[in-house]
Amino acid sequence: MSIKKIKASVIGGSGYGGSELLRFLVHHPNVELAFVTSRTHAGKKLSAVHKNLLKATDMAFTDTPPGKAAAASDVVFFAMPHGVSMGVAKGIMGKTKIIDLSGDFRLADAASYDAHYGYAHKNPALLKEFAYGLTELNKNAIEKAQNVACPGCFPTGALLALAPLAAKKLLPKYVVIDSKTGSSGSGSTPSAATHHPSRANNVKAYKVFSHQHEPEIVQELSKFGCSPEVSFVTHSVPTVRGIFTTIHFLAEKPLKAEELKKMYASFYKDSFFVRIVDGSPENSFVAGTNFADISVFCKGKKVAVMSAIDNLVKGAAGQAIQNMNLMFGLDEKTGLLFPGTNP
Repeated sequence: MSIKKIKASVIGGSGYGGSELLRFLVHHPNVELAFVTSRTHAGKKLSAVHKNLLKATDMAFTDTPPGKAAAASDVVFFAMPHGVSMGVAKGIMGKTKIIDLSGDFRLADAASYDAHYGYAHKNPALLKEFAYGLTELNKNAIEKAQNVACPGCFPTGALLALAPLAAKKLLPKYVVIDSKTGSSGSGSTPSAATHHPSRANNVKAYKVFSHQHEPEIVQELSKFGCSPEVSFVTHSVPTVRGIFTTIHFLAEKPLKAEELKKMYASFYKDSFFVRIVDGSPENSFVAGTNFADISVFCKGKKVAVMSAIDNLVKGAAGQAIQNMNLMFGLDEKTGLLFPGTNP
């Protein structure tokens, strides 16, 4: 007996996020690709742009209008730059399910876009129509959602590390979040920030106290009834993939490491893609996977929580597929069940 497949389209499939979506979707047992659009590469085979897909698919990019792609699809993935999805979404909402990988529908407060992204939101009334897509923390809403806004990569790593503490009201008034990311987080278009001589053998901080993902972290922590002051600093490091986040603070009272580890294990007992590990997490063990590895350290009042994710998978395309699975009543692991590499 054949199973009816989900017809999926990727709007803007030429970047790194689109590439990762396609890597998963072409092998997903319950998905049939309808359209993959790109104005720049229309007519070219997907594998001519994403060479890792050679022999995985013979599909080509098209310049199909988003409305036409939506009408032929059960779900569309927006893999477009920030600021584009908000204009495209209005014309297709209600025609199909939408999963947006950009930042255009993550923040509930429209004024935050001007303050943190540098542009005014074109369709603020649509913000309330999108569920926040951090799968492990918002599963029930995602299952019922017509539209999902996938989280930023930094908030994914930070919030997964912070959520158990926030849920137990163990966060103090001030929390330090230190995140280090590889060059792929800047996208596929070359720039001074991603130029190899600028990244190799180099570590630097950027957007200090001004990163657009900070209000997203604060917004989601507030849903647990806590509003710590967050000191969020991001760093670029000479790797391609991965985000390593260290969160540290002084607790209001001494805590025990084993009790915290048990608390984390209990919080994520039904979350397959979160692994509580001994010792430090390592980016190499989550590279290319949808796993988030978390470890907890404690000494008296001193607490450090660390997380490692692949920014393009758990921080973007993999989480988007995980959300799609929930939206269509599938096991959330479908099409994502594989380990990382060693070494």
